[in-house]
Formats: sequence, structure tokens, C-alpha cells
Amino acid sequence: MTVQLPAEQGAVSKPATTVWFDGACPLCAREIEWMKKLDRKGRLRFVDVSDKATPCPVDRTALLARLHAEEDGELLSGAAAFAAMWRQLPWLRPLGLAARHPTILAVLERIYRIFLRVRPGLQGLARRLTRR
Repeated sequence: MTVQLPAEQGAVSKPATTVWFDGACPLCAREIEWMKKLDRKGRLRFVDVSDKATPCPVDRTALLARLHAEEDGELLSGAAAFAAMWRQLPWLRPLGLAARHPTILAVLERIYRIFLRVRPGLQGLARRLTRR
């Protein structure tokens, strides 16, 4: 899913891609920490939408349900958002570029949708492991 966002006027040096994620999700928070470590050039901006004070470009519920990213003024969701994020990281860039092919993106989206179905169970497991 994509949504065109308005261009920012007078913007100066900013990260190439903004990623909206659910910081209350232990899986999401761990993955974003990993991405931050890989982002040595500061190409990504991460926004935790679990904080109700955070302004959101679309409905907060939608942002919490699926990963979203803005790339070149376009709001991407799901596998397309992951691919946009990957394109900014040298080690993952080849996968992000490959995901521009519709067939590859469709396969990644299918895998992402399967993950979303098992996510609640994985979140519970991650919370139990974190408490130990």
C-alpha cells in the first residue's frame, strides 16, 4: 500500500527514510535496535508510534498494525516498508533493491502477512524471555 505524502519545503539534510514502528512490541523494538546499529550513516529516522504524543501521518491504529516507512515522499506499508528501510543499509541493500521487482515484493508481502498472524504469540514469548 502506498500513499503520497506532501513534500517538505525548505528541508535540510534529513534521513532518507522515515520508519514508523510499534515500540511497545518487543519484537519490533528489538528489530529496530538492530537496524539502528546497522544504520551507521544515519539514513533512517525511527518514529515510535506507540507513544500517543507522536504525530502520525495516517491513522495510529494502521501504523501500529503494520510497519510503515516514507521513502521519496511515498508512504509504504508492510514488506514494501521493510524494503525501503533495507535499501538504506549497505548489508541489506541488495535485498531491498530486489524487492522493487513486483514478484519478489509479493513473496515478501505474503511472508510478512504470515508473520503478522503469528506476531501476537511471538510477542508473548518475547515478553516472557525478557522478564527472565
